[in-house]
Amino acid sequence: MKSEKTPSALRQALRQTQDTAQGSGGASKQALRCTAPGRAGIVGNPTDMYGGAVLACSVPLRAWVEIEPAPTLTLETGDQTATIRGMADLRPRGDRFDLARAIFRYLKLPEMRAAIRFGSEIPMQSGLAGSTALLVAMVRSILAWLDRRPHLYQLAETARFIELNYLEVVCGYQDAYMTTFGGLNYMDFRGKQFYRNLEAELFGTVERLGDVAPALPFVLGHTGVQHHSGEVHKPLRERWLEGEPEIVAAYERITELAAIGKRALLTADWGALADAMNENHAIQRGLGGSGPENERLIAAALAAGAPGAKLAGAGQGGTIIALWPYPDRKPLEDALAAAGACDILELAVVPGVQLES
Repeated sequence: MKSEKTPSALRQALRQTQDTAQGSGGASKQALRCTAPGRAGIVGNPTDMYGGAVLACSVPLRAWVEIEPAPTLTLETGDQTATIRGMADLRPRGDRFDLARAIFRYLKLPEMRAAIRFGSEIPMQSGLAGSTALLVAMVRSILAWLDRRPHLYQLAETARFIELNYLEVVCGYQDAYMTTFGGLNYMDFRGKQFYRNLEAELFGTVERLGDVAPALPFVLGHTGVQHHSGEVHKPLRERWLEGEPEIVAAYERITELAAIGKRALLTADWGALADAMNENHAIQRGLGGSGPENERLIAAALAAGAPGAKLAGAGQGGTIIALWPYPDRKPLEDALAAAGACDILELAVVPGVQLES
């Protein structure tokens, strides 16, 4: 699946700094910590894969990465560890360390002398961009360790490139941009419907709305079902590439709904926002992009009085988002719990990727 044809400028620059950064075995380095938030799509997903637009907001849960000097490159998460001694140790193994291995394969830096620990508050494979948040935090922290400071657009694009070409996940741009930038954003990805080499990628447009939106009247319900987003996106992407009229028209309409949803949110027109959310979900469900667990929670939310509800991310499991412009959230929370939600979450305008040293 790799589309890269020439070594990236970023990678070449990193290679040039490797000798300086590692000459003392990492002993002169100071420990650092990096975090990145999850996200939920409000309206417009999944058109970030098709040159569309998405209105999305961060959630107050974060993935984290810590790096400190060590004699060799080691990875640790939970009670599991792995040692990286050379390129042979970077082959995918289907475990928790494959994400880190993918980054090092891309950067060609297996000689880095450091201990890398990582974890996440975001439920994995929940449709809240937990894997991408961890990827963004890890790329950012490794580059900082090597004294590199890419700007946010470069970071988002690099993370997304690694996810597509090295983790081989069929994905759009929303997750990488939202976990990098954080906050409440309207993102426009026109011109990015076809995959390019990293150096040729256009940057998406990020319109920050956190200081403008009057409220965030949403409740999230997590089904507890883990499902890989790429498994949902891949067959739809293939149909779109074949020019199937139903798919093409559907994603053009969802892109329009994102713009309608932005205006509705900023003017507190909850009826119009609900209509946009419901139509967005009806289209995606009709294409096979939902699942029974999602539908059960969405039906429960609507029956409890929510004017709108839809997928917050990947379908066939994951998390739903319900519009609830009322002061008492308990009726909705009770309904979601009774329908099988294992966790009730909320949106929050929180910072994107954050580096601490």
